[in-house]
Amino acid sequence: MGSSSRPRIPILVFGLLLCFIILVPCCSSDNPNKTDNGDENNQNKNNVKEIVDEGQFIEVKSAPEDVVWVVQLSDLHFSVHNPERAQDFKSIVGPTLSMINPSLVLITGDLTDGKSKDLLTTKQDKEEWIEYQNIMEDVVRRSGLNKSILHDLRGNHDNFGVSSFGGPSDFFSKYSLNGQLGRNGPVDSIIIQTGERKLLFVGIDTTSSSGLRGPTNFFGHPTDELLSQLSSALRKWDSQSAKPITKISFGHFPLSFSAASSSGKTLEDVFLLHSLSAYICGHLHTKFGKNLKRRHESIHPLYPHKMIQFNANTIPFDNRKDCSDGLTSVEEFWEWEMGDWRKSRAMRILAIDRGHISFIDIDYKLGAKNTIILPTFPLDSRFMAASYHKHNCDSMDLSLYETIRVLVFSASPIVSVVARIYDSRPGYLLEVVETSLRKLESTSSRGDLYFAPWNFKAFEDPSPERYLLQIEAVDNLGRSTLSELRPFSINGLHAKLSWSWKEFILMGCHWAALYLPIFWSFYFLVLSTILVPKILLFFSRRHYSYKHYIANRGFLNCLAWIFTELYNIPILWGCLVAYLFYLILCPWLFGQVFTDGKERGYMTYKGWVLKPNKNGNLEFLGFPDIMVVVLPHLFFVVLPAIVVIGGLAAERGRYRDYLLSLSGKKKDENQSEIRGYAPSSDGRHNRSHFLSSERWTRNVLLVVSLAICWVHFKSCRVLMKAYEMNPIIHFPLYSLLIPLMLAYTIYKTGNI
Repeated sequence: MGSSSRPRIPILVFGLLLCFIILVPCCSSDNPNKTDNGDENNQNKNNVKEIVDEGQFIEVKSAPEDVVWVVQLSDLHFSVHNPERAQDFKSIVGPTLSMINPSLVLITGDLTDGKSKDLLTTKQDKEEWIEYQNIMEDVVRRSGLNKSILHDLRGNHDNFGVSSFGGPSDFFSKYSLNGQLGRNGPVDSIIIQTGERKLLFVGIDTTSSSGLRGPTNFFGHPTDELLSQLSSALRKWDSQSAKPITKISFGHFPLSFSAASSSGKTLEDVFLLHSLSAYICGHLHTKFGKNLKRRHESIHPLYPHKMIQFNANTIPFDNRKDCSDGLTSVEEFWEWEMGDWRKSRAMRILAIDRGHISFIDIDYKLGAKNTIILPTFPLDSRFMAASYHKHNCDSMDLSLYETIRVLVFSASPIVSVVARIYDSRPGYLLEVVETSLRKLESTSSRGDLYFAPWNFKAFEDPSPERYLLQIEAVDNLGRSTLSELRPFSINGLHAKLSWSWKEFILMGCHWAALYLPIFWSFYFLVLSTILVPKILLFFSRRHYSYKHYIANRGFLNCLAWIFTELYNIPILWGCLVAYLFYLILCPWLFGQVFTDGKERGYMTYKGWVLKPNKNGNLEFLGFPDIMVVVLPHLFFVVLPAIVVIGGLAAERGRYRDYLLSLSGKKKDENQSEIRGYAPSSDGRHNRSHFLSSERWTRNVLLVVSLAICWVHFKSCRVLMKAYEMNPIIHFPLYSLLIPLMLAYTIYKTGNI
């Protein structure tokens, strides 16, 4: 994600002009590092061209016809502190790519880690980038692929502390694949041409042009200029090609962690406008879930899709069987976040079979795989890039389903491939079909496609999860490999894809849009809770105490008693109100935000400010990335502190009334006993008994106070290391005021 490797601040959570050094592409036909299958690879190399202003052009002529597959890798996080990541990549990826022989390889960001060993300091490490360059050269050599079909782009880790693209700390421009090959723009277009269609891949670099240090560098920041270039790239071939076009975009940041441009436009708006099939990305690591996928639609009838979506497939309103209502076709696309190489050793193979997309995510934690199976038809009903409406109301060609089709990649010759279909309706898996698949024979083949005819109409069913497909492949050494069980739907109905609570928080919430509503909601509720009772109690003639609450039970009476006790410590109440307004009006921190430069900036809830722009106005950087500091501080430090302070004040009032009720005397007549003089033995309780049996609530609140201070000081330590700050000089109010208020509260409420 950086998420698992970013500083340990609670998770509420996070490129616009690249200046590359152009190197001469290598891999000519007489390359001495050519592998045994180099003849076929050389044939592919001769069909790779660079088209000025239009991107890369790759022509695919070999069988299987109209089937293309690409490989995606993401979040490599090569680190000098964790050399095993690069070592595993070197030993696994090169031979695996040789076995798969993809038409394209995409590496979607976070190529290096940019982190200190304690994960608290972020900056670009030249040694990590040199290692990345060397490893990729080795992968190209061992895979036998043309280097030019490998594309990489920046992630937020590749931009930590980089004040400007092409600057002294911008190593991506020099050591990345795109940098070496002169792909020097935020939009990277690739056209793959088959005999039947065009496949358009458009990469987008949405890292900020000013790469702040972590942790306030977590979001993608597309500009209006980038969105305009993206829109032009996606529509480039619409009027220039008589063949159908399948469009796929790739980037680092999921849409839930991508900000809007200055005009309010988003990547989602552009994707929906240009009929994208899928957007593939990284950034969110597998530790947060394996269902980090989401289907976007142009119509959301029950809730605003810009801010929140409650499940991966949205509302299945398109699962209808009536096309007579005149409903226009719904614009939609899938967003597929993939796992990370950093911990999960993940790789994705994406296949486009006659314009329809399937994929498989592979886990290499236990080493390389001998055989990989990727079914391309029938489509997985969980991730189909076409709705029922497109299947039935837009005259979709159902003859596509006439054969079961499977790609098999293997290091050893395959001797048999069998497809099995199971019916799950009985409550268990009942095998209803078993059929052998035969290989598509060709004198010149890029890979092995197996197929078999079947009676697909027999599997039409209103449930998109009833029937499941599984493929078994056996190689000449007798090793059997099974694919996962995949649900499929002939009707085009989407199977349910539910999120866990972590997956919903990461994919279902559009944090760039939610940040300010959450921030101002916090302030509205907290200030209302603190100020409104003050006004009401000022005009009220009643005296609210613990005794009054006991006599008149009720939630409002309880609140009135608690706030009365809080207002009896006026200095504390005033400090709380002042601190809340300070967080809105004043800088929180003064820190070093870039690696190359000594100029400090200051952070507010709106972002970082370095200096006024040419017009004399303040320019805020890192919005909404600063939410990873702001929201945790508000919800895990400020709010609990307010609750504990109110609780301690109320506990003092309750204990005072308890002592007075025991003595039967007024407060001014009982000072000696309250101060702790030992009572007589004629039935009176001594003070230690009071403290142990009647002040347990206070003891609990004291422990909670210590926990709040611990969380706060850990956060301050992260910020000190991240931005080279001294807590006394650079952020004294932020770092010290909450602990001081808690200490003052404990002192004031300790005496009755």
